[in-house]
Amino acid sequence: MVRALLAAAVTASALCLPVQAAEVGKPSPEFVIHFNDGSQRLLSSYRGKVVCIEFLHTTCPHCQHASEVFSQLYTEYGAKGFQPIGVAWNDMASMLVPDFIRDFKVNYPVGYANRDDVLNYLGFSIMDRTVVPQLVWIDRKGTVRSQTPAIGDDTLLREPYWRQMIDTLTKEPGPAASHKAATHHAAHKTANSTHG
Repeated sequence: MVRALLAAAVTASALCLPVQAAEVGKPSPEFVIHFNDGSQRLLSSYRGKVVCIEFLHTTCPHCQHASEVFSQLYTEYGAKGFQPIGVAWNDMASMLVPDFIRDFKVNYPVGYANRDDVLNYLGFSIMDRTVVPQLVWIDRKGTVRSQTPAIGDDTLLREPYWRQMIDTLTKEPGPAASHKAATHHAAHKTANSTHG
């Protein structure tokens, strides 16, 4: 009886563990964003851009304000490669996203995902107390550079920090540029070794 209960507890706890969590300094796991036109888009399809994902609740005033600010930042920095993405995950998000986009004049993609997928991506358990918005910053190479903790962080949820992240990450090379630089460096090194 005790073994059966222990086995059930271990199985239940394993079900609560994240499958592929976003971790700062590691490649972003794949994530599927659903849109109201019936399409889906993989997060990896934005590779080469500086991405900030706002995991939001359409009814949250802080999320609404953040989306207005990100719309302004997208207008300012979109041409430099900044790409905000909204992912709603509150109840009935798929029905609420169109009004959210219209009411808050959001000028970048906003889709939706289910709660379990969002928690798995963020690396949070269903038992964690979470606040919204949750922000994840991903550089041009697909590496997670910053993520808000489950309970939030005032510094990471303010416009000056967002501008600093955009300024820093948009100046970094993307995957193609770094590959070209590595190829050029290898060719230069080979040329030098044959002439030396």
